[in-house]
Amino acid sequence: MAEIVRMPKLSDTMTDGVIAKWHKKVGDKVKSGELIADIETDKATMEFESFQDGVLLHIGVQEKQSIPVDGLIAVLGKEGEDISKILAEAAAPKIDIKKEEVVVAVTPVKTNTVTPAVVETVKVETISNSNGRLKASPLAKALAKEKGIDLNRVSGSGDSGRITKSDIENYKGVAGKKSSFVGVESYTDEPASQMRKVIAKRLLESKNGAPHFYLNIEVDMDSAISSREAINKISEVKVSFNDLVIKACAAALRKHPRVNSSWIGDKIRINHHIHIGMAVAVEDGLLVPVIRFADGKGISDIAAETKDLGKRAKEKKLQPADWEGNTFTVSNLGMFGIESFTSIINSPESCILSVGAIRQVPVVKNGAVVPGNTMMLSLACDHRSVDGATGAAFLQTLKTFIENPVMMFI
Repeated sequence: MAEIVRMPKLSDTMTDGVIAKWHKKVGDKVKSGELIADIETDKATMEFESFQDGVLLHIGVQEKQSIPVDGLIAVLGKEGEDISKILAEAAAPKIDIKKEEVVVAVTPVKTNTVTPAVVETVKVETISNSNGRLKASPLAKALAKEKGIDLNRVSGSGDSGRITKSDIENYKGVAGKKSSFVGVESYTDEPASQMRKVIAKRLLESKNGAPHFYLNIEVDMDSAISSREAINKISEVKVSFNDLVIKACAAALRKHPRVNSSWIGDKIRINHHIHIGMAVAVEDGLLVPVIRFADGKGISDIAAETKDLGKRAKEKKLQPADWEGNTFTVSNLGMFGIESFTSIINSPESCILSVGAIRQVPVVKNGAVVPGNTMMLSLACDHRSVDGATGAAFLQTLKTFIENPVMMFI
């Protein structure tokens, strides 16, 4: 008997998916466990295998087309089997009795081309009198001609919008030859990607649900710069400043476990393990792969892991295990020259650290103004689980570790 293949829920935040590629076509035989399609979720593109044997009798969604979780994407059955009844039942309208209206849940059939963006064009109109006729006094017309002013662009102050001499004299437009330019207003509507939809939903929930407050601190980076140079002379994997920050955060979280917590309904969960999320900008939005047990890893191990996770994130090859379970997050925009910024907490975490660019600035050392290097850090905290003093103490410890890197390796 024919069976419906439905869009699976491949992540905890997934509400719909996009068929990135079909590996089978109608009429092909399919074995259980065989790859039939690639599905794009809000976080990655994942392979989808068949759960049964059969012949692919129907494809319900074309490539690049979105469909909700549990929606019909294909039908498998015996060769030549009549599936018209199954398709009719799947496409039947559903009635929402509460609202007393018919809700149609028919999946539209589209070609496998992306829907073109809508572009609206509006011509800019010139100023005219209310009745459509241009009214101006003879003197105003003569003066406008002398000054090269287009009467169509002058607002009249006289009766019924009549243009007077004073209107021409007070006209602030550019005198000279009438411009032949006609402006055009236009826009392009881009369909939001699965990832962008989830980012919007999750961050709105976090911002509205968690009472954020922000703490800022400036860090002297001179020792970190020299330490990184020394490490990279002997390390097989090149260490970045972000790797040093992640290592320092892990060490500081061990000393301030309340910052490594989560607000869960009516209780605060203080995590004893330290999993640090690393925000990575990708084409469609943002992914946060996780460095697990970061406090127990060496700086070279962290560097190797961040490079691998960052590469796979940009290629959309991460799996759910790569982005789940973080207890604290680091977001770094320093490479873009951003001096300081604040981030929205990645719920249910209690805190997220924003890292700015390293700046060369005058600093005071030993009573003298000398050249120095500083970096701004901003900690966003959920006030339900972390108080100001707790967040401030964490930042002080983090500052100490970054300014004295040898301390976090002891």
